[in-house]
Amino acid sequence: MPSLLGVFAHPDDESLLAGGVLAQHAAAHAPTAVVTMTWAATSPRAAELADALAVLGAGTPRLLGYGDARNPASAPDGTVRLVDAPLDEAVGRLVAHIRDVRPDIIVGHDALGQLTGHRDHRRAHQITLLAVEAAGLPHLYPDTGEPWQPAALYAATHSQAGVGRLGPLLQGVGKTLLAVPDAYVTATVDVSPWAAVKWEAILAHRSEAARERPLPGLLARLPEAERDEIIRTEFFTRLNPGPAPGAPHQLVA
Repeated sequence: MPSLLGVFAHPDDESLLAGGVLAQHAAAHAPTAVVTMTWAATSPRAAELADALAVLGAGTPRLLGYGDARNPASAPDGTVRLVDAPLDEAVGRLVAHIRDVRPDIIVGHDALGQLTGHRDHRRAHQITLLAVEAAGLPHLYPDTGEPWQPAALYAATHSQAGVGRLGPLLQGVGKTLLAVPDAYVTATVDVSPWAAVKWEAILAHRSEAARERPLPGLLARLPEAERDEIIRTEFFTRLNPGPAPGAPHQLVA
């Protein structure tokens, strides 16, 4: 199994969107890690994140420390929100983590912002795209470590056909539902063998599981069979940072 780095906006995104593949790679003794862009290390959700990552086998939290666009409590020291952070600064912070972890694969958010279109998710997607390319270029951010080019970048996503029970669940609490065309999904991963670990990691985000509208809370109130149907499959789109294999002398579609 290749080494894996998850890059997500909030604590709990890693467990909800890629908890299965993180647990899968960790179980195969592949190095795994997670960078979380919002919530300060001094906030309660940072401790919950640490518990979730321990369950998944994904190391200790790597926090960029920016504020959540919707929650001032995420940055008690007054740090700027992720959506307001200087782009060059945020990219440089993520490049430092990529060069430190040196992963084969990076998994992050999709361009839509994961079903509900959260502004932080979309910003995290933009920052990740830039950082994955920059991490391999020695003249960019030279003070953040030796260059490292991941072999692949995947965006965690949901296709129109793959939304399933998530659709009515989110719409039932008034949330927007954004899904990508089915052809946009390039990898559909059955994580059933790691579903129990994934669910334990989701529940580690106790403050979210206790609330009614966040997805952990919605899932916690479902019958077990319905919940397992939702969490046992993960969807991804490959956004490869390198050249297309087998076609070094021309552009290929």
